[in-house]
Amino acid sequence: MLLWLYRLFFLPALIVMAPGYLLRMRKRGGYGAHFGQRFGGHPVLPAKSAGAKRVWLQAVSVGEMLAIAPLLEALQTDGAEVYLTTTTSTGFRLAAERYRQLTVGIGYFPLDWWFFSARAWRRIAPDLVILTEGERWPEHLHQAVRRGVPVIGINARMSDRTYARLMLLPFAAPALFAGITRLLPGSAQDEARFRQLGVPAAKILTTGNIKLDVPTPLLSAAARAQLRRELGLPDGLVLLGSSTWVGEEEALVSALHKVRTSVNCSLLLVPRHAERRGEIAAMLRLSGLKFHFRSSGPATNEVDIAVGDTTGELGQFTQLADLVFIGKSLAPHTEGQTPVEAAALEKPILFGPGMGNFRVIAADLRARGAAGEVASAAALRTETLRLLADRAEREKLAAAAAEWHRENSGATARTLAVLREELAKIPAGRGSS
Repeated sequence: MLLWLYRLFFLPALIVMAPGYLLRMRKRGGYGAHFGQRFGGHPVLPAKSAGAKRVWLQAVSVGEMLAIAPLLEALQTDGAEVYLTTTTSTGFRLAAERYRQLTVGIGYFPLDWWFFSARAWRRIAPDLVILTEGERWPEHLHQAVRRGVPVIGINARMSDRTYARLMLLPFAAPALFAGITRLLPGSAQDEARFRQLGVPAAKILTTGNIKLDVPTPLLSAAARAQLRRELGLPDGLVLLGSSTWVGEEEALVSALHKVRTSVNCSLLLVPRHAERRGEIAAMLRLSGLKFHFRSSGPATNEVDIAVGDTTGELGQFTQLADLVFIGKSLAPHTEGQTPVEAAALEKPILFGPGMGNFRVIAADLRARGAAGEVASAAALRTETLRLLADRAEREKLAAAAAEWHRENSGATARTLAVLREELAKIPAGRGSS
């Protein structure tokens, strides 16, 4: 009954929300190609190799795409055929650049309506489905149940917003999770939430956060110096705004003005959405400071502010930083971006109070003395000045972050063990129809 209500209201809701989504797609760019896949128009895949099992893996965007690299490599080694889907254009570009040789195809996840989903399922014909993080689509899960295909939720998390909504609709949660065979939460708190929503304990195994295992290739001293020159960053300290959102760039520019009264420092901004470069440029022109955008090519002069408006380079940019501010965490933002990469690279970290998507990690980092929280833009200015003027305190934060990362690694191996266990249960040559 609930599924039929979902199907009934999905299309009217899609029509109402379509203008906003289409405008966002236009701003971000890159959505024109393969647009039909949103409606299930995926290519018909070649027949499976003898004895091979096909896996449909959905990773929503860039962060998840980076995290699944070890899983893709291991699954290919094991003989599995992976069809990889994503939701965003940046995720698709990254997948196309890195994973063509590790997959039998790359596409966009279909809209979760009956006809679109069933059409994609017939064409992809998976033997196993893997969903990352918060991906739990009712129609997609129903198609899996109808075909007898197991579904594994890896790095599974339950956001504050979704948890609150499902607690208000207790009858909906059992129906939603019924289609999931195994659920591998990224933290004990997520496990507790799933249990409270009625997911049977036998389905749950907390494996940890696979994003903690993503390796970031380290740059040599010469490569770091070259990157600084290309960005136009002069000698001195570097404050990094990592995956910033609206309003946070202004807060960091204001912090830079304050810091430079006593510390030699420049600013490196890496906006979460590169298509915002126009509005960021307009703001920077008003700041009176010199700036350069990475997408314009190598800088010809030194600047006060460099903008890393490219995809897939955040790990390299982070290696230039003396202090990292994690974006989407200052009001009105509440979800936060990941601090994991900065911790793995042994960087001192600051973030705002809005770290909902990484609440467990943020709380753990704070408790371990591995990160600081700032309540406002004003607090960001004060704390940035304090830390950039105190090398010993920065080194203390960085060492604690590195130790936290070492102690929390290993989720990928635990996740792979479950995936291999489930794949072993599937008869070779079985198809989905």
